[in-house]
Amino acid sequence: MKTLPKLAAFSLALLSASTFAATGITYKSPYCGCCKEWVKHMEDNGFEMTAEDHVNMNPIKQKFGIKPQLASCHTTVIDGYVFEGHIPASDVKKFLAEKPKLAGLAVPGMPMGSPGMEYGDEKDAYDVVGFSHVGMTMIYNSHN
Repeated sequence: MKTLPKLAAFSLALLSASTFAATGITYKSPYCGCCKEWVKHMEDNGFEMTAEDHVNMNPIKQKFGIKPQLASCHTTVIDGYVFEGHIPASDVKKFLAEKPKLAGLAVPGMPMGSPGMEYGDEKDAYDVVGFSHVGMTMIYNSHN
């Protein structure tokens, strides 16, 4: 009988992991392979993603309030939040669970070793930046 609570807890954990689903749309260049890899990373981590190609990403960045210092190659919207660049799915999940009073997260540039940018052994340290609707920023997480 003592195994029943452990089995129930294990089953609940599996159910919780398998039922995580957030739907996102990623705006990206049709010529960018790393964007496709990031979308795959998100799907592999339980997100339902749609990709929409745009040759000119500037209007998308402006529409969603992405300042040049936060910009990367793709912009994603999930549950009304904006996610810019190669953010790890674990950070997106944590952010969505916390529901902070921020506009979203960004990984500026395209750091080597970040999700979608795993080429060879090179790995850059990078920050995931939280940003507000009025342009304030904070370090949300750091990856080494």
